[in-house]
Amino acid sequence: MQATAVTSQPLPYKKYAWWGVVVAFACLRMVHAHLLWSDEDYHLAAAMHVLAGRVPYRDFWYDKPPLCAVYYLLVGGYAGIALRLLDALYIVLVCQLAYRLARACWGTAEGITAALLIAFFTTFYLPAAVIPFAADALLLAPHFAAIYFAYQRRAAWAGFFCGIGLLVNIKAGFILAVCALWLLGELPLLLAGLAAPLLAVSAWFWFSGAWPGFYEQVWRGGLLYSQAWPTAHPFQLGLTRVAGWLGFHAALVAGATLALPSLSKEQRWKIGVWIALSFAAVCLGNRFAPRYFLQLLPPLAIAASRGVTLALRRDRKMAVAVLSVLLLLPLVRFGWRYATLAADDLARRETSWPDVAMDLDSQRAAALIGGLAKPGDTLFVWGYRPDIYVYSRMLSDGLFWDSQPLTGVPADRHLSASTAISSEAAARNRRLFVKSHPAFVVDGLGPLNPALALNAYPELRQWLTQYKVVARTKLCVIYRRSISG
Repeated sequence: MQATAVTSQPLPYKKYAWWGVVVAFACLRMVHAHLLWSDEDYHLAAAMHVLAGRVPYRDFWYDKPPLCAVYYLLVGGYAGIALRLLDALYIVLVCQLAYRLARACWGTAEGITAALLIAFFTTFYLPAAVIPFAADALLLAPHFAAIYFAYQRRAAWAGFFCGIGLLVNIKAGFILAVCALWLLGELPLLLAGLAAPLLAVSAWFWFSGAWPGFYEQVWRGGLLYSQAWPTAHPFQLGLTRVAGWLGFHAALVAGATLALPSLSKEQRWKIGVWIALSFAAVCLGNRFAPRYFLQLLPPLAIAASRGVTLALRRDRKMAVAVLSVLLLLPLVRFGWRYATLAADDLARRETSWPDVAMDLDSQRAAALIGGLAKPGDTLFVWGYRPDIYVYSRMLSDGLFWDSQPLTGVPADRHLSASTAISSEAAARNRRLFVKSHPAFVVDGLGPLNPALALNAYPELRQWLTQYKVVARTKLCVIYRRSISG
């Protein structure tokens, strides 16, 4: 994409001061330091097991690509300030990559605008989507890096970062498709770069004995998951979620629309392909989870950076007024939560926010277990409550450490449904599971969905006779293995 000539006019960006705004936005997530969100706790717990010398896929079940756990190794698998600081630094890195890409496409002003837009929209949206660094958020940096090198026509590096992306999230395949279409004449180099990280990690899987587990847990399990629709009306759900996301991101939509007339034919098709394939990734599986839309954020932010910059140059007062109005909705809708959480932190009181009720319950359960446990005790959590491992600092006793592979019901529906996506595999896994003997068992699913309680399965009912109830929370039943068992 080549830059299009426009009338140069100074923009309201102080030299380097805008980085202070980026850092400030990124650091707002520090008020979440005492909380964990869904999925990030899973990767934190996986990092704990890795640090204890266990190999993912071989020694413990892990149905996500490996680099998700590697990220959390950087904080030792701990929650708290260090975790949120790491997340903030990651956001700053993503903003730097956005800056470099937009600057390479058009100029410094567009680069600054792109960085500010990314910082804003990775802060002011649904917390479950932008606070936890699960696979979708972690894909942001490889996404920007791959597209940046594809734009520079450095095909090998573009392929390399597509490979890194695939080791974070399978949806990086859509980024690879964008790069391939941009670099049709350099596909061999692109594929060579792609192969480098994938072959290196595959070799490690093979020699460590983790390859069969990786295939079963990530690829086969992921395919089964993607084929099982969680709703009977995916089109209606998608329409509602897409409309909601576009509404909160109206500034990006408006900016990208304003940019279109100034783009060359080549620019239009390249950005059009990037947006279209990124939207296809959002639609994959027909779930339209809020975090999935992070795949669409990079192309829209880059396109919008051009439109916003042009608008500021043409009529600064009008552009600032319109942009302020468009940004006000997400700022007001999501900004107040940072303020209330900060107030709760300063007052040393527990937040009453319903969205974090389960996490707070997990903290209570972990505290109760900690008061009873002895060094070396192990834990199994029935339900998708990996935060209990993180808060208790306890490890699983065997391959399985949550209920999903044992019930066959994914976590995104097991609170309200009980239909397995793979009954045979789940039954086989239960037969393996009953050979384990953790010191503590937490049923964090039965109180919420009795149809999937531990004692709802005959083989587990017999296994559970070794345990007795020693404590309860509102959402958990805590068992301890009897000495006589």
